[in-house]
Amino acid sequence: MSAARRTALPVALVAIAATLAACGSEAEGTEAPSGSAATKDWQPVTVQHAFGETVIEEKPERVATVDFANQEVPLALGIVPVGMSEMTWGDDDGDGVQQWTEDRLEELGAETPVLFDETDGYDFEAVAGTDPDVILAGYSGLTEDDYNTLSEIAPVVAYPDDPWATEWRDSIVQNATGLGMEAEGEQLVADLEQTIDDALATRPELEGVTGMFMTHVDPADLSEINFYSAADTRSKYLTDIGMEIAPSIVEATGDSTDYAGSISAERADELADVDVIITYGGQELIDALEGDPVLSQLPAVKNEAIVTLDGAEAMGTAANPTALSVPYLVEDYVALLADAAAYTTE
Repeated sequence: MSAARRTALPVALVAIAATLAACGSEAEGTEAPSGSAATKDWQPVTVQHAFGETVIEEKPERVATVDFANQEVPLALGIVPVGMSEMTWGDDDGDGVQQWTEDRLEELGAETPVLFDETDGYDFEAVAGTDPDVILAGYSGLTEDDYNTLSEIAPVVAYPDDPWATEWRDSIVQNATGLGMEAEGEQLVADLEQTIDDALATRPELEGVTGMFMTHVDPADLSEINFYSAADTRSKYLTDIGMEIAPSIVEATGDSTDYAGSISAERADELADVDVIITYGGQELIDALEGDPVLSQLPAVKNEAIVTLDGAEAMGTAANPTALSVPYLVEDYVALLADAAAYTTE
């Protein structure tokens, strides 16, 4: 990825950074610099979510985040978390912080916050140790027990409806609202939408191409085909970049809000409407699909229209749009999908 692409930021981030500089606010260590909410008297904020509502009585000065991507919202809005989840996905240098987050911390003149090891669940003790005023989890898999435990530490901004199914726009605004910066969150969303539209304009052939995200598939046992459902944010993102969720995936998941689904290989012919398969699997999975007497007959497999995302690399997160990663990854992601779908326009 070029240096120009890696340093690109949405217009909203640049504007907010300029505002902070004009106010004389600068991040130091992990303390949260003042955002635009500091320029007016704080009014209590009420955030509705899946477990009820959270009232934030005072302006948060120490912001903690848990789970994937939530830390990017305060950072995008000029606030450095005191603690955030250690990233084990899309972290190409193994330090627990993704590249776009590292760059944003550097721009804000801040050190890396405390990293929470969530490999075996939430580290409640570590979260409490950062003494947060608010905990952001607008995109997460919190259970009600998790929510209740975290709420004993600080007010928690949970997801609006279902675990891991919050669309990226909603999770950004949900978290921003918890910071008293709803309007800034909405502007950030608008600028990211423009970034996505600009990337799509370079590859208009993606329009109308159907896709599915195949996941958690065992190359040694293809009796079940697992995929992210139509409710999952990765599937929804396909529609942002001009594609369509394959009708078979929509039908297979129906009205379910679960983020994943599956069908038996005996029903594989139902997936004949899939133009492109996206997966976290590598060449081993591709070889298994191509060698399977049934799955090898799927149009996407026959046409080698399979996009693999390596979770150990930055591109591994490209299917999950987040507040800071979109400007880094969307152009390359669109190109990968368009190249895989090229046969549909020949």
